[in-house]
Amino acid sequence: MSYPDQTLTTHAMLVLWGQFAQAIGLIRKLGGVRMGQKTRVHSPQTKVIEFLIAILGGLPYLKDISHAAHPLDQDQAVARAWLQPGWADDSGVSRTLQALTPEEVAHILAVLEDVSQPFIDREVALALRDQGRLIYDGDLTGRPVSSSSTTYPHAAFGHMSDAVQLGYQAALVSMHSPTYGRLWLSVTQHPGSTVSCTQAEALALAAEARSGLRPWRRTTVLRERLAQQADLWQAAQDKLQRRRQAWQAAQTQLEQTRQQLAHWQDEVTRLEGAYQVQGRPERPHSRLAQARRRWAVQQRRLPRRQEAAIQALRHLEKQCQQVEVLQTEQALLQQRLARFEQNNATNPAPIQALFRLDGGFGTGENVALLIEMGYEVYTKPYSHRVSAALQSRVSAEQSWARVGANAEMVAWHDTRLGCMPYPVDVALERFHTGSEVRHNALLHYGRDSVTQDLTAWFQCYNGRQTIEAGIKEGQQVFQMHHLKVRSEAGLLLQEHFAAFAANFVRWAAQWLAEQCPRVDEPFDVRSIGVKRLVQVGANTSAWVIWQPGGCLVRFTEYSAFAGTTLRAQDTWAFQLPLPLYKSCHFAPF
Repeated sequence: MSYPDQTLTTHAMLVLWGQFAQAIGLIRKLGGVRMGQKTRVHSPQTKVIEFLIAILGGLPYLKDISHAAHPLDQDQAVARAWLQPGWADDSGVSRTLQALTPEEVAHILAVLEDVSQPFIDREVALALRDQGRLIYDGDLTGRPVSSSSTTYPHAAFGHMSDAVQLGYQAALVSMHSPTYGRLWLSVTQHPGSTVSCTQAEALALAAEARSGLRPWRRTTVLRERLAQQADLWQAAQDKLQRRRQAWQAAQTQLEQTRQQLAHWQDEVTRLEGAYQVQGRPERPHSRLAQARRRWAVQQRRLPRRQEAAIQALRHLEKQCQQVEVLQTEQALLQQRLARFEQNNATNPAPIQALFRLDGGFGTGENVALLIEMGYEVYTKPYSHRVSAALQSRVSAEQSWARVGANAEMVAWHDTRLGCMPYPVDVALERFHTGSEVRHNALLHYGRDSVTQDLTAWFQCYNGRQTIEAGIKEGQQVFQMHHLKVRSEAGLLLQEHFAAFAANFVRWAAQWLAEQCPRVDEPFDVRSIGVKRLVQVGANTSAWVIWQPGGCLVRFTEYSAFAGTTLRAQDTWAFQLPLPLYKSCHFAPF
């Protein structure tokens, strides 16, 4: 197909991003994914690329491909920039997404990972050089659908946006990037019933898989925990033996009472018969009266003995369960120790890394696991009872440190909490909102002297607002609050395409700023912001002048960027600072 030298587009940034996609090999690699669907007018690979472009363009619904004010499937400039002969309509894209197999989706996601990895590797190296450590943020966010819907596969009811709704949960991990601010490393889709406290380890392992690096596992503290666990297990075994003896004693007493009851019942029956034959009256101190009293004593004693035996059995069963729990925990910790020792044996360059999580992940076991994995941990406790306990612990002599406009903190170093296997730094936050005062607790473990600088602690933990902003960006900019398809493959693809798109737009802005300058005067695309690039730049008009190895994009007078001309090339010189890995590793601790 031949193209004119100049074409009008209503999706200017999508054209520029197409040139960038060529430069990083994305189009070639997606086009090379083998799919079993037939090609009639448009190939299934073209329609998968079209789905990605629809997300990059911030289209709320799949039908907007064909029915928006400026339909994407009519824009030949975008098709040419993305090396496609043309676009399918929205129904064609929908059918392709519906027919994708799990294997085909896995190949598409592998392409996204392959294209992303050089960017992630570079930012990891720069972060280690500039910050001395990697900073990860993890979170779980809901993807609600209509509560009456029955056509979304594997959807389930769960807590989303402070309400119980039907839908999915997305487990997300991001890292702080020196160049781009925030990079998504991983996204995993779960049913809506999934809760945060079950996902901490998976988030950490996902971060390590993408960065290719991990901290030195704290096997020393894990061994100490195992020794304490062994002591607890032995104490539980001793208590179990005492519970078993108490139950056996209660059973013996119950049996004796039953025998005594039967004996005195028979004795009363025998004496009543003898007295009747002899015609003897029953006197208060006669043998019959004494037998009746002893029978009555055993009758009154029997319910108490039965209740004591039942109670002893309950205690025994409860202690058996406690021993089983401790034994299971001990076995899991032993397996973890063996795995972590193997991790350390195959980790020639351990790094320092910080993980920030909200209170939904802050159970004692999750905090302990992240500590043992070698992370510097910033989180909140899972239970609100910790905050209440800390409020009662604050003395009149303690002074609150101002850490924000309406926030104060008081802290305790190396503190033992009942829910935590290890001592942690603990802080109580106090927020003043009008006449209302709210309290929250913070937890920390690691090398940072947080109790010496409460403002730094407050700011570091609240730095995880970057991932919350990223989630908001995904919902509002890349329209993740609208699930565009109802097939399992399509839903998974949309989740990963949205995370990739957020990274892609940032990479492309850097590329435009560094290697595709404005023709007449400086124009830093990086200062525009992702939201405006997508909602405005990707939906504005421009003239595209095709040139060998790229194109010129001149925004029209009706565009928000009127008068701006950018030269886009289909290549990018990309240098990875790989030697930084060796210079930025840290000794084990």
